[in-house]
Amino acid sequence: MSTSNKIFAAVLIAGITAYMSGFIAESVVHSEELEKDAVVIATNTEASGGDAGAAKASGPESIDALLAQADLESGAKAAKICATCHSFDKGGPNKTGPNLWNIVGRARGSEAGFSYSKGVTEMGGNWDYDSLNHFLYKPKDFIKGTKMTYAGMKKTQDRANVIAWLRSLADTPAALPEVTAAPAEEAPASDVPAEDAPASEEAPAE
Repeated sequence: MSTSNKIFAAVLIAGITAYMSGFIAESVVHSEELEKDAVVIATNTEASGGDAGAAKASGPESIDALLAQADLESGAKAAKICATCHSFDKGGPNKTGPNLWNIVGRARGSEAGFSYSKGVTEMGGNWDYDSLNHFLYKPKDFIKGTKMTYAGMKKTQDRANVIAWLRSLADTPAALPEVTAAPAEEAPASDVPAEDAPASEEAPAE
């Protein structure tokens, strides 16, 4: 066989070998598209139970149960930050903010001689414990457009102390809110049937 024929035969054999290798590989390994992903990665919503609303509700915790035992001295100290804008004594002057004597239970926007924001005058109502708690927590969230520049008091006990102290600034302090006690848990019923329970021994007759 001539050299040229040998070269041609070698090329032909190599081509046939490559073709057969591809055919065999395709027969063994199928590249069909899967109907579902092989690996499913849970999203944040799925991992958290799918309810973003289950997150902690916004807003302050109630202070009602803390008021009766609140520390008035601590409240007075915490309220010093307010003294720049408010006076607290009876008949005291309005400053950047209104005088706060007798504030608990007072009608909103009613301090004589003070120019209130539109948000306060439109809200109306009285400054009860709940509204004072919300206002101290985040003033700008509770009253839109308020002139109050204070960012807010985040600690529940601090708010209770301050509001309890403000309550004391009155000739006749407002009544404390009623606190409903949580219902007591019932003791679990006995698993022993009544007929199987041991009878109590009778006291011997004298």
